[in-house]
Amino acid sequence: MLLPVFLLLAAAPVFHKDVEPILQRRCQSCHRPGEIGPMAFLTYRETRPWAKAIRQAVATRKMPPWFADPEVGHFRNSMLLNPDEIATLSAWADSGAAEGDPATAPPPVRSDDGWRIGEPDYVVTMPSAFSVPANGKVEYQYILIPSGFTEDKWIQAIEARPGNRAVNHHIIAFVRPPGSDGLASAKPGEPFTINDIPEKERNVLGRMEWLHGTAPGAVPEILPDGQGKFVPAGSDFVLQIHYTTNGTAATDRSKVGMIFAKSPPAERVMTIPAQTTRFEIPAGAQSHPVDFSLTLQGPARLLAVIPHMHARGKSMTVRLKQPGTEETENLLKVQWDFNWQLSYELQDPIPLTQGSTIQATAVFDNSTNNPFNPDPSKNVKWGEQTWDEMAMAILNVAFDAKMNPRDLLRAPKKPAPSSAGGIE
Repeated sequence: MLLPVFLLLAAAPVFHKDVEPILQRRCQSCHRPGEIGPMAFLTYRETRPWAKAIRQAVATRKMPPWFADPEVGHFRNSMLLNPDEIATLSAWADSGAAEGDPATAPPPVRSDDGWRIGEPDYVVTMPSAFSVPANGKVEYQYILIPSGFTEDKWIQAIEARPGNRAVNHHIIAFVRPPGSDGLASAKPGEPFTINDIPEKERNVLGRMEWLHGTAPGAVPEILPDGQGKFVPAGSDFVLQIHYTTNGTAATDRSKVGMIFAKSPPAERVMTIPAQTTRFEIPAGAQSHPVDFSLTLQGPARLLAVIPHMHARGKSMTVRLKQPGTEETENLLKVQWDFNWQLSYELQDPIPLTQGSTIQATAVFDNSTNNPFNPDPSKNVKWGEQTWDEMAMAILNVAFDAKMNPRDLLRAPKKPAPSSAGGIE
């Protein structure tokens, strides 16, 4: 039985009452000025022209972006729309995308100068803008910036904001602890490349603690009460920035904002990359696997996994092998999209013990079937530029704040031989 037209219209969703709350929960973090979304969905006037496109994007699950296999793992930051949300957005578009009564609109989501973490307590800003040429290769740029911290700090929320997303591919903020002899020739505030410093000073780049990173589609890191990332008094921040040219000369001045924990947390959180640099992807290969792993040597809890590959990336599976067993547990399976480099935060953190191994398999498509392939005729090895490749699973782990973080990765010392020359 067909309902009268006036009943259909009465039942149709309207923007402020029905649609706007969904956009706030699922879309506005990206679809607002200064973010990765190409258009803003903050107001009815901005959103109405895109009603049919929104319907198509949510019906096909193209948006919001989320690439985890729903049969593997549970994630507290999942962006998947539920069936009711999809039905509401679709019905709104199909019924004429009415505005409804503005008085029923939810309060706007807070935005402080673009910060998604709220107003920062501290901001690390590039002292001056970096000039990116129109064409050519730009080596990774590093900028050493003294923190000025006179006391230890615990970071509970942190967000890196590119100044110009058109040319800034990624930012990684590292912590250079006080007393470090590396980067001694680096001038604070002045960009440098790895080739600009003496070889003896470069090793520190691989030893610095990874504080936070951002790439296309990445989100800020907001830790719950009781957890924090540690920055000792007297530390320096080192920003690693990857610029890519796009045919137009540009400038970038990026920044990293932080919110301090109100009290020292019980757990320290560290970001640890599991990766390999020893691989070669044959020209034309459609599904070339690369395996890598990382074994922990101390107790911790796995909080999140952030896959990382470049343009030839196709998929990644991350597994857990606990000591004393040959079985593995799949933690995450993703289809890779270089334009949306998401983090996957576990709904329930997983306990890890000495000998727990995170295993991963990255699969690459170096064939002509990959529309993003820079050159399917070439074998590809590890490298920093987007036409090279990487195979990496970035892990966020939490552990007792009193524990030495080095004990997470270094094997315990073997017992000394007994006086009789035997092994105890």
